[in-house]
Amino acid sequence: MLTPPNVRARLASESVTTAFGRGLLGLPGTQLASTALPGAPGGGWHYWWQAHYLDCLVDAAARKDGDDDGAHRRRARRLLRGIWLRNGFRWTNSYYDDMAWLALAAARLGSAPASLGRALESAHTADLGGGLFWNTARDFKNTPATAPAALFFARHGQRDRAQQLVEWLYARLWDAESGLFLDGIRLRDGREVVERTIYSYNQGPVLGALLSLGGEQNLRRAADLVGAVSDGLTLPGGALRTHGAGDGGLFTGILARYLALAAGADLPDSVRGTARSMITTTADALWAGRTERTLDINPGWTPARMLAGAGTRPGSRRRTFLVFPSSAEDVTEYPTAAGTVQLSTQLQAWMIFEAAARVS
Repeated sequence: MLTPPNVRARLASESVTTAFGRGLLGLPGTQLASTALPGAPGGGWHYWWQAHYLDCLVDAAARKDGDDDGAHRRRARRLLRGIWLRNGFRWTNSYYDDMAWLALAAARLGSAPASLGRALESAHTADLGGGLFWNTARDFKNTPATAPAALFFARHGQRDRAQQLVEWLYARLWDAESGLFLDGIRLRDGREVVERTIYSYNQGPVLGALLSLGGEQNLRRAADLVGAVSDGLTLPGGALRTHGAGDGGLFTGILARYLALAAGADLPDSVRGTARSMITTTADALWAGRTERTLDINPGWTPARMLAGAGTRPGSRRRTFLVFPSSAEDVTEYPTAAGTVQLSTQLQAWMIFEAAARVS
């Protein structure tokens, strides 16, 4: 019996929030996600992973299929508080792409910090002809920062700025042969060096910005971009390619989020159908590769203890739903330290299941 898309999304949301979610240092009214199970050796602080956790919680709240959407929104507000505290009582950090992702997610919740918008504006300069710097070193302008910032500006009243950023992306980082966007332009010893790697996630927020801005040219570009993704970023059978674990574990989930917007946009039926098919085929492959495990929550003071979260007895066992690709579909391999599962890969699966639920 086939599991309905909304049920898959609900199970993924329950798995991630139960297994990875925890309070910050036991502080009431806070939430963060651990970066790996059963522990996080070298995991450190992943600001932008938490931003996508926030986006996933907003997705779950919007689904409204019997889930307690009030609970998802409360957890999302606690997560915002946890991010601010863990980030040193501030919203900003050294990476403009990180800040753009948090600004987008927080705005969907209805509370984007003004400091994030100001920081993004400060990174949009005339250097290299426009675009956004990647970080405060200001020696690299790239798609990962420029595209989500363009989408943020398009959604929040700065449409001219957003269009300028889109035009810069097409002028400097669009690859005419593939129809996809390259990674970025570095300044090295006064020379411009183009980083030509193509990542799935870089296409997603460009697509989102085009759809948000609208108009004949932007919508035509959006349709072409969906076609380029289908031609260049899918496997035989139609599933989207993925990028392993670590930061790459989020990349294709991000693309799926914006393909879901294309599936419901004012685009030709064939384009909407292509976007929908890529999402559902990838979701089916992930579902086929899922496993379920029972976690032992360590009663000692270890990262595993923090996974228990409020209300879990020390030493108790908690069943979790973990998503891996199906070997039959050969979506990807997820290399991690022995026995660990990373938050990024699980958020990606959750994003894809939410996208499939929306387009279904």
